[in-house]
Amino acid sequence: MQDAPFLIAGAGIGGLTAALALGRAGFSCLLVEQRTQIEEIGAGLQLSPNASRILIELGLEPVLTRYAATPEQLLVRDGTDGKTLSTLPMGVSMVQKFSAPYWSIHRADLQTVLLDAVRGLGTVRLIFGRKVSALVKNDDEGLIVTCSSATQSEDVSCRSLIGADGLWSSVADLIGPAKVPEFLRYQAWRGLIPIQDWPSHLPKTESRLWLGSKAHLVHYPLRRGNAINVVAVTSDAENRLGWSHPGERHKITDRFREWAPDAKDVINAVAEWSVWSLFDRPARPQWGTHRVTLLGDAAHPVLPFLAQGAALAIEDAATLAKDIIATPTDVSGALRRYEAKRRPRASQVQEAARANGRTYHLGWPLNKARNFVMARTDLSKRYDWLYSFTLS
Repeated sequence: MQDAPFLIAGAGIGGLTAALALGRAGFSCLLVEQRTQIEEIGAGLQLSPNASRILIELGLEPVLTRYAATPEQLLVRDGTDGKTLSTLPMGVSMVQKFSAPYWSIHRADLQTVLLDAVRGLGTVRLIFGRKVSALVKNDDEGLIVTCSSATQSEDVSCRSLIGADGLWSSVADLIGPAKVPEFLRYQAWRGLIPIQDWPSHLPKTESRLWLGSKAHLVHYPLRRGNAINVVAVTSDAENRLGWSHPGERHKITDRFREWAPDAKDVINAVAEWSVWSLFDRPARPQWGTHRVTLLGDAAHPVLPFLAQGAALAIEDAATLAKDIIATPTDVSGALRRYEAKRRPRASQVQEAARANGRTYHLGWPLNKARNFVMARTDLSKRYDWLYSFTLS
């Protein structure tokens, strides 16, 4: 059993980080991905210091700086009149305060960096086009899982199974029942603007968050400033299952037609939109049993209102690897310690993201009270608890 691999289901951000952390420590890993390849899809994401710190410790800083952008500041603005409500210094200020940068990066670029790092290890084997479909045996003595493709299946003996396969996790379903993800009546629209098409009167090196009635808008630089990522979230009853659908341009432009001129200029600069529905679910009451555990959205999906989905999965992966490395002969004990550490943190981040979602979309007159409070809030202190995370 000591020679059996750690089987990681899902080659997303969390699964790749777990494979890299365990593989670098000398553990044999089998990374199984249901997709036949990792495609150039997805949107931008933000790597706050709690996540960038971990990736730097994994030796990825030199290559990540070739892809990431470092916004100078975040401006929070009212979507109707354009008034600045609050400012969060980023750039050098983040490094000085947290000893790690605040990066923004395209999801596909981060996945490529992680995948290349994993492929450079002799300890990690990758298999595409398969999923974990059954648990044949799972107890303190051993673990056997069934991995299936469209045409065949095989039983694999492994040291542990780590479910990093997202919100609709098949590994989680094998552990036990939980609440079905709930559609929250939000639609998230995303677009990528090449820097040459970015409105010339708008700053290129900062992030902006616009707050409006039943909608908000976020944009920030990507790819070392060569593109701007745009995300608009609207209250909408239409439920579109799946990660990405073509977005109808007239719908999103109509939705923001009464917004401040600069916000409308951002919306109008996006040539092609993709849209998906947002789902939520409380953290699972049971993350694992015996030699099986979960990480990332499989255990605790995070709404995008705090920009912490990828960051939390990276934290999970690093914490899990550290606990396994500490007691390699007691894998089950390491998994339970990891779960006990991560559950309170995940629940806190989940609730903070939900609270932001409610606050961001307030209409009149509650939005006036929100603006009053936000104008008097020091954002540089508000998220200290979040960005200062280090592995314990």
